[in-house]
Formats: sequence, structure tokens, C-alpha cells
Amino acid sequence: MGHLNLPSSKRNARQWRLLDLVSAAFFAAVLVFFFLVFTPLGDSLAASGRQALVLSSSDPRQRQRLVALVETGQQPTIEACPAEAVDHMPCEDPRRNSQLSREMNFYRERHCPLPEETPLCLIPPPDGYRITVPWPESLHKIWHSNMPHNKIADRKGHQGWMKQEGPYFIFPGGGTMFPDGAIQYIQKLGLYIPTSGGILRTALDMGCGVASFGGYLLHEDILTLSFAPRDSHKSQIQFALERGIPAFVAMLGTRRLPFPAYSFDLVHCSRCLIPFTAYNGTYFVEVDRLLRPGGYLVISGPPVQWPKQDKEWADLQAVARSLCYELIVVDGNTVIWKKPSSDSSLPNQNEFGLELCGESDDPSYAWYAQLKNCVSRVSSSNGEHAVGTIPKWPDRLIKAPSRATLMKNGFDLFEADTKRWVRRVAYYKKSLNLKLGTPAVRNVMDMNAFFGGFAAALSADPVWVMNVVPARKPSTLGVIYDRGLIGVYHDWCEPFSTYPRTYDLIHVSSIISIIKYPGLGKSRCNLVDLMVEIDRMLRPEGTVVIRDSPEVIDKVGRVARAIRWTTTTYEKEPKSNGRDKILVATKKFWKLPSVSH
Repeated sequence: MGHLNLPSSKRNARQWRLLDLVSAAFFAAVLVFFFLVFTPLGDSLAASGRQALVLSSSDPRQRQRLVALVETGQQPTIEACPAEAVDHMPCEDPRRNSQLSREMNFYRERHCPLPEETPLCLIPPPDGYRITVPWPESLHKIWHSNMPHNKIADRKGHQGWMKQEGPYFIFPGGGTMFPDGAIQYIQKLGLYIPTSGGILRTALDMGCGVASFGGYLLHEDILTLSFAPRDSHKSQIQFALERGIPAFVAMLGTRRLPFPAYSFDLVHCSRCLIPFTAYNGTYFVEVDRLLRPGGYLVISGPPVQWPKQDKEWADLQAVARSLCYELIVVDGNTVIWKKPSSDSSLPNQNEFGLELCGESDDPSYAWYAQLKNCVSRVSSSNGEHAVGTIPKWPDRLIKAPSRATLMKNGFDLFEADTKRWVRRVAYYKKSLNLKLGTPAVRNVMDMNAFFGGFAAALSADPVWVMNVVPARKPSTLGVIYDRGLIGVYHDWCEPFSTYPRTYDLIHVSSIISIIKYPGLGKSRCNLVDLMVEIDRMLRPEGTVVIRDSPEVIDKVGRVARAIRWTTTTYEKEPKSNGRDKILVATKKFWKLPSVSH
């Protein structure tokens, strides 16, 4: 059949009518947009919740307006993010980071979007999500539907990492270097290092897999912080946290890890594949910064007596010799070294040309701090920080460490803070209807930890606490580690390095202070973004406890309603100074509406 040829005049007339309609619709849309954004009617529509929430960075001004509406209580609810955002981590977004340099794994480190580029929406749970299996049962099994990612189970099931059984993922406790189970592996290490008796308390597990090593070290009262990057295996750290094991997302790349100097009594790498000798031993030197004098370094797997890696193994031993580490044992593919108790043994001449850092270097400064190829100095010459010299666990929990004196009247502040939090936590449990001390609360975060007094007061409960010391506040994280507790530095104007739905209870005292410039009244970021981030980290039916002035608590309450939390405000505990009020909020277990096909 041939083409139908219309007269040119009719064809043009029809085209013009179509163009007129398109143009009219476009200009009408533009007028409606400006009408909504810049007129009172637009405000009322936003306040009533009918205005669509902007999820992109296309209009930062509209985002700012929405933040203002939420802060003043005029925006009833913040909308849900799309279903594909269920595992979203803003600072570890593979799509964003894949465009960055691969040198020293820079692209796998934290890279946060600007606040105006961050979607202002609530992360939904995945379809089929269930309230988590309680501790200690969760060490052995979790709900498959809570993170239905089978890649690790498919690839590592034969090594005892995890496997799917019915509605659960099951964790036999194995790892690549200990397929027969972490218990036997830890018993083997115990032949060479003091894994029992309270001598070792804090451990770092690098490239941890699903963190079975840290999970089973808890039987020895050793508290392990496990980390791994967001990687192709999908959700190593998410599995660890769902199991109730301390963990967070991190990468040893171009920056120091966010811990103070000599934090860990034990550093462990089981097939973590970190090239310790690369860049003239820079990664080994970073491990040395983190390891307490007299502490132990365990490396299991390549290159330790590994086929075709003779040079790498020789180089690893050479770096250890350069740092005067004592070789405890080489047992198969596992090597154990002991760090010297002082820095005086670093030789003037060594195989890697390593030197001590300058006097001006603060080895505990570690928030976005670049790695250095120099050896951190031990600040104490009498060995008081060394393993075997510091008090054993649990005595070290209540003894004021020397690092407390970095603050004026540090010992007095420590004692007062410890007593204050014993009193406060007792009141929390008695009067605030919290689930502390029950299996419903396992993963806890203190967002403004100071000396770790809140965590110390919970030491008898079946919980672990991630103590966060804000990066712009006094550097008290070393005191927390000296007490035998764990934590990280963080700036709360950025998202935290964890998956969604990973904490049962989040506590913050003086929430406004963690987003303000120190000593000034001006905020560096806004309360709405911070509370949306808290919501991202919190599990459904989880609890938030916020202490602050009545004015701040009123503002927090308005934001909480927009985030769909149910709240109750309490008076502070008796015989307590200050004007504090306490807001207790519960995150509702809401779901995205079902999509009909």
C-alpha cells in the first residue's frame, strides 16, 4: 500500500495545532510550579502533605523549604524512598564511587554527597522484612527475607560462612581460613596469645567476612570491632550487624581508619587480602598505629607461607623486623607477632627506611586524615598503655586511664561522668519503659559518647555499644578504648558508615551540640537531615533516646512526627542538674504499599 499524501496546508495546520497544545501545557506547568513554590497556597499544599517530596538535587531551594516546613511542624510526613533504596548508604554508593580513582582503593572509601544532593526521604524495609531474631540466637541464624542476598552463601557455603535453610540464613561459624569453625581457630590462637583471663579486651578484625571470628571471641570477653568495605559479595557488614556482632563499613585505602592510636589489644586479618607491604609498608604502619604496645597482630592466609607468594611473605617479615615486632609463631598459614612495648627499639637503619613521625604528629587524629609513612610515637614512656600493664578486663572499665588527663581536670571529669551515667541508666530502665536488658536490644549506638559512661553503665546487659565521638569535639575516644569499649570518630553532618536498619537503640545527649560549630550558636547542618539519618540506621520498632533542653526537645518532637516516630517526653532523673528533658521515640514498622501487577 502506498503512502497517503495530505495537502501541505492541512499537514502544517495539524502540526501547528499540536505544537500549540504542547507549548501551552509546558508554560502552564511552569506557572503552576512557580505558583506552588513562591506563593502561600504552595505553603499550604506542602503543609497538608499533598506536595510531592523532591527526592533529587534538581532544586536545592525546594529541599530547603521542605526542611523548614518539617522543622516548624507544617509538613506532616516525609515520604518514603523508592523500593530500590532499601540498602542505601549515601557515603558508600557504588554507582557514585565507581567514577573515582582506584589508586590505593580510594574509590572504596567514604565519599559523601553534599547535603542538597541527598534524597530527603525515609528508607523503607525490604519486602517481607521481619523483626530481627533476638540475641544470642541471632549469632547462629537470621531471617533470609531481611537481606535476601545469596551471593556469600553460594560462594562461601562450603567454607562454613553461611547457608540458606528454609526462611533463615544459618551461620555455622566458619571462615575461609577456619572452615571447621571459629571456635577451633580461636582455641588454636590461644596456644600462643592470652585469649582468656581479661588480658586482651579490644580487637580489630580487618576484612571480616560475616564476622564469625568477632562473634565467637565474645565468649572470651574480647570485644571485636569488625570491618569490611561494601563489596561485590554484597552485605558482609549487614550480615554481621543483623547477627548482633559489632561491625561497620570501612576500607583501608588512602586515609587513617577512624580510631585513635593504640586502640586495639589484638589486630586480626584472616585472608583480608590487605597488601601490608605496599607503598613502602604504609598499611602495616597504619596497623602499628592502631595496635596497643605489647599487643598482638595475627595474619592468617596469603601471603603467609603461601604458594607463589615467597617475595610477598619475605617482604611482610621484613616490615615486621623493621618495626622490631617479636615473632611468636608461624603455624601453617598463620603468623603471630607481638608489638614492642615502647618505640625506643625502632632501629636507626631498617630494611624499609621507616622513621618515627615528627613530634607535631598527633597519632590519634584520624578523621579524614591521610595515611603517613612514618611510625607513630608511643606518647607514654613508662609503658602504662601496654598490654599486660593496663588493668585487666573488667577492672579497666572503671579505672580512669591516663588519657583522661588530655582534658583539664580529666580524672575528676571521668569519675563524675561515670557516676552520672550509672544514675541516669538506672532511671532509664526504671522509668522510661525502655527494653534495655532484654533480648529486644542488642546493637546500641551512643552518638555523643564523651568518655563512654553510657556504654559503661550498660556493661552488664547483653548489648554492645558503638561509641561515637564527634570529630569536632574533644578527642576522648582513646579513653573509651582504654576502658575496654569500642567506637569511632564521626562528623554527624555526614551519614554514618552502616547499612540501614542496623541498630536497636540509638542514644544521643545534647543532639544540637553535635551539629553546631564548637563554641558558636550556628549550626553546620540541619536537624532534619540528622534525624532522617538516625531513622535510616534504626531498625523498625527500634528506640531513640534524646536528651537536650526543652526548646530543642520541642523541635525534635516536631521532626519526629514527620519521620513517623511515636514519642513520649519525660522529665530528667531526680537529683540531676540542668534543664534536660528526655524524648523517647519508637520507629514504626511501616511498609511500602504493595504494587499490583
